[in-house]
Parts: sequence; structure tokens; C-alpha cells
Amino acid sequence: MVLLFHTFTYHSTFFSEMDSLKLTLLLGPPGSGKTTLLQALTGKLDPLVKFSGKVTYNGHEMHEFVPQRTSAYISQYDIHLPQLTVRETLAFSAKCQGVGTGYDMLTELLRREKELNIRPDPYIDALMKASVLKGHKEEIVTDYALKILGLEVCADTIVGDAMMRGVSGGQKKRVTTGEMLVGPVGALFMDNISTGLDSSTTYQIVNCIKQSIHIFNKTAIISLLQPPPETFELFDDIILLSEGRIVYQGPREYVLKFFESMGFKCPERKGVADYLQEVTSRKDQGQYWFRHETPYRFVSVDEFAEAFESFHIGLDIKNQLAVPFDRSKNHPAALTKTRYGANKMELMKACLSREVILMKRNVFLHGFKIFQLELGAVIVATVFVEARKHHSTIADGTVYLGALFFVLNTINFTGFFELPLTIDKLPVFYKQRERLFYPSWAFSLPTAVLGIFISMFEVAVWIAITYYVIGFDPNITRMLKQYLVLVMSGQMSYALFRCLAALTRDHVVANTAENMPNWLIWGYWTSPLMYVQTAISVNEFLGHAWNKALNGTKETVGVAVLKARGVFTNPNWYWISIVALIGFIFLFNAISALAFAYLDEYGKSQAVFLSEESTKEDTTMASEGDGTLLNKSNSKTKRASRNAMAVHNYQEKGMLLPFTPLSVTFENITYSVDMPKGMRSQGVLDDRLVLLNQVSGAFRPGVLTALMGVSGAGKTTLLDVLAGRKNSGYTEGNITVSGYQKKQDTFARVTGYCEQNDIHSPLVTVYESLLYSAWLRLPRDIDPESRELFVEEVMELIELKPLRDALVGFPNVNGLSIEQRKRLTIAVELVANPSIIFMDEPTSGLDARAAAIVMRTVRNTVDTGRTVVCTIHQPSIDIFESFDE
Repeated sequence: MVLLFHTFTYHSTFFSEMDSLKLTLLLGPPGSGKTTLLQALTGKLDPLVKFSGKVTYNGHEMHEFVPQRTSAYISQYDIHLPQLTVRETLAFSAKCQGVGTGYDMLTELLRREKELNIRPDPYIDALMKASVLKGHKEEIVTDYALKILGLEVCADTIVGDAMMRGVSGGQKKRVTTGEMLVGPVGALFMDNISTGLDSSTTYQIVNCIKQSIHIFNKTAIISLLQPPPETFELFDDIILLSEGRIVYQGPREYVLKFFESMGFKCPERKGVADYLQEVTSRKDQGQYWFRHETPYRFVSVDEFAEAFESFHIGLDIKNQLAVPFDRSKNHPAALTKTRYGANKMELMKACLSREVILMKRNVFLHGFKIFQLELGAVIVATVFVEARKHHSTIADGTVYLGALFFVLNTINFTGFFELPLTIDKLPVFYKQRERLFYPSWAFSLPTAVLGIFISMFEVAVWIAITYYVIGFDPNITRMLKQYLVLVMSGQMSYALFRCLAALTRDHVVANTAENMPNWLIWGYWTSPLMYVQTAISVNEFLGHAWNKALNGTKETVGVAVLKARGVFTNPNWYWISIVALIGFIFLFNAISALAFAYLDEYGKSQAVFLSEESTKEDTTMASEGDGTLLNKSNSKTKRASRNAMAVHNYQEKGMLLPFTPLSVTFENITYSVDMPKGMRSQGVLDDRLVLLNQVSGAFRPGVLTALMGVSGAGKTTLLDVLAGRKNSGYTEGNITVSGYQKKQDTFARVTGYCEQNDIHSPLVTVYESLLYSAWLRLPRDIDPESRELFVEEVMELIELKPLRDALVGFPNVNGLSIEQRKRLTIAVELVANPSIIFMDEPTSGLDARAAAIVMRTVRNTVDTGRTVVCTIHQPSIDIFESFDE
């Protein structure tokens, strides 16, 4: 597939051509427009963004086909349903997208291997032989994707999230990639897919993608933050983006020659990818100037872009763009023109089966809800048990009316669980809706269908416990009519809260209500609760148990009770209310479907940018000598001398609150868990799965230690075991702290743990977050003034002063950037004044510059004499050399 784009996005011009069978690396510093470019090429730009020019696929403009199914944008954020397993996630994606020509390609590949006497891969060969069973194409492609992505070991493990233990961060990133690889798309646009992956896994995934695009004749553009040198060598072409402009686009072999022609040279021990991202930066450009005979001056991005147009690679691209693509060479299957990958009935079945799986995984929640309902029913039956003897006066009727009203409220609010459950699923829904996995009604209808059976069961439990115990009308018809109206009420409740979730799209907004003025009488007539109350009241009080004449009148007790409480007395109001409830059910479900179809995700991604003065201050700080991480000198002797001097300065000056430096020693640590049922079903006989096996080591004060290993090797597990954060499994071995046996109660007071996921309160400022942590975690004998001064000292140490009054915000929506959140996570732990700090992936998801800033704050922390241990993936040479052990 040949991709051409002549686009104008924001204020910058792009002219480029992407050929099939080529793997292209997209590089650029934060804010350069990488994500915006990838979204523009896949037709995913926000309508509010000004966009002009055109993008063509094989000579066809985007309105001539369905771009969402022809190309795939793989986001840098891992958004999945945490209850589903890895296999279920990929299989659902394959069912919705359809396997397209991918399955036929695998068949053709196997046929050619046999023709040429090439021994096929035994795994793929076995898969293809199993494919004779009809309807198993999706399973075949899913298993193939699991194999090439190295996800076989965790295929039957739930994905998980911050609150539910699942696969590791690196494995989750591979699931995000595999979700689109199982589809039939011809062009892949991958945004920072290496976040959380080790260098080896990143290399394997990129290598697999390169092989697959060569086999299947696809196009791929991959954006990476810190690609290791061996991964960088896999790419055919490079696109370097800066300040919204393409600085270079062409073969990887010529990129260094272009910048050398501009007077900038990459040092021998410098990663080329890091060099390319820094050479256009005002802060870093000067160190790469090698024409010392002429004075250095800053070369702007515009000058680089203009020079590239006259470079021989740029001239070749212009010549290629001048010749239009021959549309007759376009294969009919290359561009997808159908909106969905399967017929609507198959999509409905896929979504319904997924909802059933989610219901099974949430069985504890549903079981607890039913238990809560049964408990409430028992309490109500106990409270009103004496009322069954009295059916003579209006006062007796009022008691029964109160019981009915309590029943009404209980059944109606059983649907409240639908509100948070639906909102939690919305991010995944929006992602899949944009990629045309299914129409919006296919997402909402299965939930509504399953809600019918849930509501019928819940009401049956309530009626069975309460109806005859309380003493409602014993007529079986009256009981069934009450059952019917309560089932309709439950269905209306589920539909109402699902509708609220679809409209508000946010937990905070959904739980915010305004007081309504008293004069809003129309609220009475439009309230579903009014119709439920009317139906169950008319059904009960017009029954035989209340047909006795009231003393001195011809009016029955039941009618008198209804009149006394302002309830309609006409028996037709029962059926009027039933029709109204059915109308409300359809109305709320229709509004939900429309909201799912047309409303976008709540909030927009924004980051806090430092002011110009703060940026200059940061530049000055980064260029000064002592205590600065990533000084471009590669001499280990100078680095060790500098670190020793920094530690001496801190110890001489002393921090405001003293602490005791502590060392940690661990011997023969073995950690195991009960063997998962999925592995036992595959024939594994062991009772336990060993995750850590005889691990020994030591961490010392003032020494920065890197804990490295492939994704899933057990780095985070080791930190959790040492920190005492494992509340399940079996731990063996010996852990000592400065020679004393570790005691968790006291150990937790002297340690800090920075998780890989930066979880903070979104509606407070940076300073308030730190102050809150200090108030909760510092000893009570520290006076408030000293506590606040210590917070200020930590903010200066972690370089958060410029962000003091910035709101933290929601991740991927607003507030702090990823790098700023990482520093805040470190600071939140540091204000507890710990002696030992464990950090899980502090540079994950960051580009080279942001990683350098975070590691500089980590180095500052170590220089205070604390013991710091970091797990780390894909360290650049500079970051790797910043570690001591």
C-alpha cells in the first residue's frame, strides 16, 4: 500500500510518501505533533482541529473508502476491559474486525512453504491443520498473534488494571498492539508502543511487525520514545518531526549525513534516536556542533526543514509526489469499503457473549447485590410482619403504603450499580467505536437484554420473601401483577442509570445533582417513580383484602387510603402505569444508544506547560555542574567524583528533617502462588507457580541500583515482596535491614514505593498533594511549620517549584504531563522522609529528555544518602550510566 499525504495541520506543512513493505520510525520531542500526525493519517483528528490538504491511500482519498478499517491507529494508552483475559480480548477484536485476507495469507504462506520444500513452523502448521473446522478462522489468527507477540504464557490471564491484578505493564502494551494486528488492516500507525517494554521485547515486537508487513504487503509507521540502537536498526525509513514540521523523512542510512551537512555530528557513544530528538532542541543542540572553526549559532526547525527540501532525499520525495499513483494497480482488497468487519448479527453475538463473560467475572458484585436485596427483604418482612393482621382503617392502609413505597425505592435503586459499571466500560467503548468494531447499539443492547433476566430474578427473590409475610392481598393475580410492575420498575431503573452514564460519561459528573424548584409540577408527571408507586398502590388497595366499607361510608378502606395519599383510584391506572414504564424503558435505552453513537469521550487531553521563565531556569539548572544528571561527559570517574561531592554537600548541609540511612539485604527469596486453574487444565501438575526463585542481593545507602530484566521477569514482584506489599502467595527467604530482621510494621514507616501507575487525587494542586501526604505520614511530633518547610524542600529537590499551584488533573485528560506525574509520585513518597525508596519503572512512557529530567530528580534523591532501587526498561546510554549498580 502506498500512502501519500499533503496535509496542513495547525500551522505546519507535511509532504511525504509511505511505500508498502517499509517500516518507518516516527521520532520527535514531546509536543512535536507525532500523535496528531498519526491521527490525521487515519482520519481520527478532532473536528475542532483546523485541517486542510489531503491524504491518499493508493491514490484514493479518504472519502472513497473506510479509513478506520483500512488503517489502524494503535494508541499509546492501554485501554482494555480488565476482567477479560488476553486471549478473550484479542479474540473479540478478531471477531469484530474480521480476519479479512490475513487468514488466506497464512494459508498461502503454508502452501508455498510446502511447494518449495521449506519446513514450516510446527506451531503454525498445527494451527492451519486445525483450521478445517468451520468458523475457527478468528481463533487461528488470534493464536498466531499471541505467538508472535510472546503472549502465550499469559493468554489465559486477565488483563487487569490499577485495582485488579493482571498481566504486567509490558504484556498489557503487547495486548494493545495485538488488538489491531489480528485485524485485516493494511496500514498500521503505532503511537509509542514500547512504553513499559524492555529492550529485548521491543526488538522482538518490532521485528515481528517488520516481518508481517513484508509477508502481508502492509505499511507501518511506528512512533517510539526511546528506541534502543538494535531496534533503531530495524527500520527502513525515518521521519523526524519537530515543532509540527518534518525535519527529515527518508532512508535511515542518510539521516546522520543530512545533519552532518548542517554542522551537527552524533557522538560515538550516543544513541542515534536520542541524538535526533535533541539536535533540534534549543537546550541540547549546541553540544553536537562539530565545526569548531566557525562559531555555533542555533539552527531553527524552519531552517532544517528548508535545507531538507534541497537535500537529495528531499528532492527525490518531491519528484515521487509529482507523479500521481496509478489507481489501476490498486488491489480491490487493499482498501476496505464496508463499514464493519462482520454482519450485524455476528457483531451482536460477539458483544452479547462478552457481556456474559463480564457478568461471570463480576459474579461477586452481583452476588453481593442479591445478598443485599435479600437482607433488605428480610428486614422489611420483619418490620411489617404485624401489619398483616390489620386491614380495617386508613391508618392500617398507610402502613401498607409505606411498605409499598419502601419496596419501590429498593427495587428502583438496584439499577444504581449500572451507573459505575457502564462508565468504567466507556473508555473501551469509545476506542472500539472509533475503530468501527461494532455499531453503538450492539454495545448497549446486550446489557439491556441481560438486565431483563437479572431484574426478573431480583424481583422474584424480593416477592418470595416479603409478599405473604407482610400480608399483601393473597390473590395470586394481584401478586403476579405486583411482580410485573416491579420487574418493569427494575428494567426502567437499569435503563435510567445506563442513560445517565451515557450522558454524563464521568463518575464525578454522574453523581452531582442540583436541587429542583418546587414549582416544577411537570417533574411529577415525567417521573417514572410516580407511575411505579401508582401501579403497586392501585394493585394492592383495590384488592379483596381492602374492600371492606369504611365506617359510616360506602367507600372501601382501600379507596379511602388512596384518596388520603393523593393516589389515583381508577383501576385502569395500573395498566396506564405499565405502558408508561415500558415507554420509559424504550426512551432511556434509545437515549443511551444515541448518546453512545454521537457523544465523544468526556474531557480532552491537555498537559501543564511551564512558563518561559521556568523553562529558562530549568535550562540554567541543567547546564550547571555539580549535582546534575546526564552531564554529557562519559567518564565514569568524573561521574563518581561528582556524585560523591553531591552526597557530601547534602550530608554537610543536611535536610530539614533527619533520617537514618539503611541498607537492605535479602537471601534466597522464593515467591510462589497457587497454580492458576487455566494452567492446571493444560496439564501442569505442580501445586504452585514459582515467580521468584532463590533471589539474593543487597541495596546500600547513597547508591542508585537498577533492577533490570525482560518484561514479566519478576522485577515488580521482587520489589513488592521486599516492600511487604504482597498480601497473597507464599514467600520464603530472609530479609534484613541494616543487619536486623525485617519487621513489616516498622519497615513500612521507613520506606517509600513509587508505583508504575501514577495515581493521584485529580482535583488538588501539586503542593496540596505533597502537603496531604506529609500530614498523614510524618511523625506527629513534627510541628506544622517544619512540615511545610520540608515540603518546600522536597519540591525544590524534585524540581516541582514551577508546578506548585498546578492542578494534578486526570490522566490522559488534563493536568500534569506523564513526566510531571512521575516526579510528583516520587515527591509524594519523599515527603514521608523514607530511608529506602523503591521505584517501579520511573522512566516508563517518557521520551529521552523527560526521562533525563526524572532521572535527575532520582539522582538528587540518592545524593541525600537514601537507598534507591529502580526497575527500568530500555535505558539509553546516558541513563544507564547514571546508575551505580
